[in-house]
Amino acid sequence: MSSAFPKGFLWGASTSAYQAEGAALEDGKKPSQQDIINQDSYKQFGFATAEIASDQYHHYKEDVALMKEMGFTAYRFSIAWSRVFPDGVGEVNPKGIQYYRDLIDELIASGIEPIVTLYHYDLPWTLVQKYGGWLDRQVVADFENYARYVITEFKDKVRYWTTVNEQSIIVQYWTQKCYIPEELQEQHQLRYQINHHMNLAHAVACKLVHELVPGGLVGSALGYAPVYPLTSHAEDCMAAQNAQALRNDYYTDIYFKGEYNKAAMRYLEDHGLAPVIQEGDMELIREGTSDFLALNYYASECAKWCPEGEGREIRYSGVNRSGKKGDISGFETHPGFYEMCKNPNLDTTDWDWAIDPVGMEYMLRDLYNRYGKPLMITENGLGAYDTLTEDGKIHDGYRIDYLRGHIQAVKRAIDKGVEMIAYCPWSAIDLLSTSNGMKKRYGLIYVDRTDDAPKDCARIRKDSFYWYQKAIASNGADLA
Repeated sequence: MSSAFPKGFLWGASTSAYQAEGAALEDGKKPSQQDIINQDSYKQFGFATAEIASDQYHHYKEDVALMKEMGFTAYRFSIAWSRVFPDGVGEVNPKGIQYYRDLIDELIASGIEPIVTLYHYDLPWTLVQKYGGWLDRQVVADFENYARYVITEFKDKVRYWTTVNEQSIIVQYWTQKCYIPEELQEQHQLRYQINHHMNLAHAVACKLVHELVPGGLVGSALGYAPVYPLTSHAEDCMAAQNAQALRNDYYTDIYFKGEYNKAAMRYLEDHGLAPVIQEGDMELIREGTSDFLALNYYASECAKWCPEGEGREIRYSGVNRSGKKGDISGFETHPGFYEMCKNPNLDTTDWDWAIDPVGMEYMLRDLYNRYGKPLMITENGLGAYDTLTEDGKIHDGYRIDYLRGHIQAVKRAIDKGVEMIAYCPWSAIDLLSTSNGMKKRYGLIYVDRTDDAPKDCARIRKDSFYWYQKAIASNGADLA
């Protein structure tokens, strides 16, 4: 078999608006909920705010030139709703929409296919103040207004659209990805209600792309981790199947079958966690068909059996904020269903994420077997501490090793018949990590700033920049 990828395969990388753009309150933009959440993160943990981030708003031409130099044929990015509609609804911000016109034109002129994400966590703060944001069904109508405008604006320039970023991760880490008032944070049914509203928004966006974009293709960008059993004991294998149902199939079955996974839904109903579904909702979801699935894959997960009993209660995913291995604050637990745990057979990043290239192939083959839809990778990368040497270099061989293993896994999946559209790792440039600020770096391009000192955000090519440039030039054949 050829070591090169299929002709026309798209190579690029990804960012999101609030994590990269900065200019949070410039040229008519108003705050998003992530601007507010990151202000709290700075006060609590010292992580950078989103006011400047990587300052891509002022560096976009330089960034696109660096992407072109690397050989990108695709760039996945998001549009900030509150830059286009500062109040979420109402009048369009002329300077806000012009920024995205200029960015998309710059990409196209450089031979780079824009892959646009409509929503990447950053709901306009005005809508949170008005009715609680995703907690209220009104958000679906307001999202439709926003999506219709943006899709109409770029229908002749953007072919690939992704809708809502990482619904599964929003459910797991809802207070980091949504602004949830403290008095509601123990009402866990609301996690699944928010997700149901996002499923409606996703369906609406899919219908709009099919209605408005000639030849347009649309799908969700889902945070996805395949689940292995801790042991071959039957109970652990059952726990892994249960975790797969609630953490993965609950989302993908909606996109491709138009229904909630039955085992997951029965569990949620039995525990008072199921969303309220109104008449007509499921019909709308079935009408909003997806053409592909975009996947954000960083790690596999591991599950073990968790019996019901005294002192056992539902607990959601923990987080490691220190960057010291083993500092994760806990694992998701659903007594009588499953408990997530560390996989003893895999090494982890400093933030306790399992490093598992084989899991990439496992995920791609499993999903293609289930649904038979094309797939693309819209995030995959290694968050790490990078050191800028005195002579201005970043030697990130650890990132090269990570990316090499995962690209090889994508190729193995293709060789087994999986239809792949693109590989766009996280991230094109260093940017603001949602949970860990600027010290946790993912970029192929170094952004010279710290959590406390934004400096001038100078761009510096890492070793991984040159390695990826070579990989793209060979269409994936040369990964040495």
